[in-house]
Amino acid sequence: MGYDVPEGVEIRGRYDEEFGGILSKDALQFVADLQREFKKDIEYAIDCRKEAEARYSNGELPGFDPATKLIRDGDWVCAAVPEPLADRRVEITGPVDRKMVINALNSGAKVFMADFEDALSPTWENLMRGQVNLRDAINGTIMFHDKGRDRVYKLNQHTATLFVRPRGWHLPEAHILIDGHPATACLVDFGLYFYHNHSLFRQTQGKGFGPFFYLPKMEHSREAMIWNRVFEKAEKVAGIDNGSIRATVLIETLPAVFQMDEILHELKDHSAGLNCGRWDYIFSYIKTFQAHPDRLLPDRVQVSMTQHFMKSYSDLLIKTCHRRAVHAMGGMAAQIPIKDDPEANEAAMELVRKDKLREVEAGHDGTWAAHPGLIPTIMEVFSGRMGDKANQIQDEADASGACTEADLLQLPRGVRTMEGLRLNIRVGIQYLAAWLKGVGSVPLYGLMEDAATAEISRAQIWQWIKYGADLDGDGLGVKVTPSLFDRVVAEEMARIASEVGKDRFDSGRYDEACNLFTRQCLAPKLDDFLTLDAYSKIIVVD
Repeated sequence: MGYDVPEGVEIRGRYDEEFGGILSKDALQFVADLQREFKKDIEYAIDCRKEAEARYSNGELPGFDPATKLIRDGDWVCAAVPEPLADRRVEITGPVDRKMVINALNSGAKVFMADFEDALSPTWENLMRGQVNLRDAINGTIMFHDKGRDRVYKLNQHTATLFVRPRGWHLPEAHILIDGHPATACLVDFGLYFYHNHSLFRQTQGKGFGPFFYLPKMEHSREAMIWNRVFEKAEKVAGIDNGSIRATVLIETLPAVFQMDEILHELKDHSAGLNCGRWDYIFSYIKTFQAHPDRLLPDRVQVSMTQHFMKSYSDLLIKTCHRRAVHAMGGMAAQIPIKDDPEANEAAMELVRKDKLREVEAGHDGTWAAHPGLIPTIMEVFSGRMGDKANQIQDEADASGACTEADLLQLPRGVRTMEGLRLNIRVGIQYLAAWLKGVGSVPLYGLMEDAATAEISRAQIWQWIKYGADLDGDGLGVKVTPSLFDRVVAEEMARIASEVGKDRFDSGRYDEACNLFTRQCLAPKLDDFLTLDAYSKIIVVD
């Protein structure tokens, strides 16, 4: 048995009859057509990223582009918000495994963002099962039998609206070759999902619109232009109206914060607003300034949304979106309920309340949660401020004080500590060990960690080692050196083994994760992405 593929397409992942329903000849032809039409544009966009990174490393600072000032100053708006997308006050995110899809759609959130990106380890099994699960969810036939609990999960009558986040432009899909080269991962994720589901989605959840997407990791409006052209081609092939597809862009890179108007302008007919991707944004700050020893960050737990550069980013996103008549979505609440400690759980929920109250009072139209247990708390906060209004798009924005380049680039305040170093090591290694085992969303120390927080851990350690950062918050005057790092890694590996237990540690991929993580932290140059280096470890060619 094997897959029936069009000319020039090779499937290297294992054959499965269920996967065959997703990897049909016509669906693969659609993906191949996208790849062939847009491959050179994508390669050019990635080359432009590298050129910009080189300029920043040579002392240039990111800023607003004088060439696009007319777009920023212009009086234009995006296409009207479709009725199914008007109220997005609470959105839940998570990977595309079967039980998660059902629970998230049933969670009471307004939107479920099904994630093929940071919350998913992109194994062949995860990717193809995810496509099957989303197809079954849209068909209304999805079920899951938890044999351990002897419980059957199925969809409620009323569910959240489904968004899908494909992977970023930079990632390959090595299990599918097109004309002898790995497919572009985001075009695989988008193409297979759109091809199989656009018609039924528009008849049901979309009410004549859709499908709906989240778009990650953009750095420039030229990348939004490629997505817009992809959408236009997909709509044309499907025979649906231009502007049917809608997408929210995650502003989660430092260069992109200076391109928000331009990104919305490129996606004008397909835009569903912008989102504050706060964790990747912090990682991007480190990455952008990797050659700047005067921009060392404090412990990651201190880099909150109250830091001036983070608040400026959020405020500018809200103003930009509302001026262009689209949603301004808030960031992730990564806390998870603590079932066996009521006092600690209430403290965690209070942090969530304060964070979400800050967001809604600032003007955000909705926000993200990582766990269904947070949704009632967040819903109460947003509804308490918004009342019966679906969103705050028409509210008068606070026009006091223009946001400057200096505001967006200001170095965060705080200190660096040994505990911050230790936490980065533990989180980074444990996340990567889970990712290598096929799990991309991992509960650690009261938070739901994904690739973005692991990237912060890795990049921050690299930065501290590179420039011999002082751990100035401990009062000991210790500098971060390779030898100190090696010693602390050994100590934290022993702690991880103690915390997870000998059997789990021995059967896991902790040593392999440790080797990958330490190699990246000690590299002469900061690798672009942690998962790019690790991806070869999860490719299984059949």
